[in-house]
Amino acid sequence: MTDFQTFAHLAAIDLGEPEPKPTSISGNQLEASRTLWTSPDGTLEVGVWACTPGRFTASRDTNSETCHIVSGRVSLHGPDGRSKEVRAGEMLVLPKGWKGEWTIHEATRKLYILHFEAA
Repeated sequence: MTDFQTFAHLAAIDLGEPEPKPTSISGNQLEASRTLWTSPDGTLEVGVWACTPGRFTASRDTNSETCHIVSGRVSLHGPDGRSKEVRAGEMLVLPKGWKGEWTIHEATRKLYILHFEAA
């Protein structure tokens, strides 16, 4: 039988103790995350992530990512110099191969869905 799962309100899920963000380039950022679900074949991962203000580099070399901003405000900066602000309640998609930077303007929490190709 295939069943479904539900999760508590995303803003209230305990993510554990925050740790330094390895790709932070300004702000001495701290991040925390919790994986909520992984597909049996490993091609999907759903989780919640939070980060303090600052700026960091990001790369989607092996997967794409869909994000729903639960709280906070961020700006994404693409390699072409284009920037886009995303606020709480909005969604964004980073396609496989995307590289750029995130600026976290205020403490931010997001729901993320990572999409990996099948092996």
